[in-house]
Amino acid sequence: MNRKQQALRQRTREQRTARRAFKATATGTPQTARTHLIAAGINDATAKRYAGAFSRGITADDTRDARIKLKKRTRKTVTVKLYSATTFAARLAVYRPKDLTAAALFEQAAHSLAA
Repeated sequence: MNRKQQALRQRTREQRTARRAFKATATGTPQTARTHLIAAGINDATAKRYAGAFSRGITADDTRDARIKLKKRTRKTVTVKLYSATTFAARLAVYRPKDLTAAALFEQAAHSLAA
């Protein structure tokens, strides 16, 4: 596969992920921090990286059990924290990562969400 095909597939994957996250948050039901971050305009890789730190220190609005796949056929049930749009917006207004590039992305997302 050449570079153009890889770039096209990557862009398509990112657009699908963003659209899916936007639709999920538009329903009004509580979503995970990663879903909210993607819907706010942060790319998937950055959202995945900072979702754990972003959600630390916040009380979840709701929790659900989800099954994740470990190695081979092993599965594990974990608790997933879900946040409402207002809780997410309040946290996004104050949270900034130490990485300056990521901090700029979070600041842009906070301004666009507040507007």
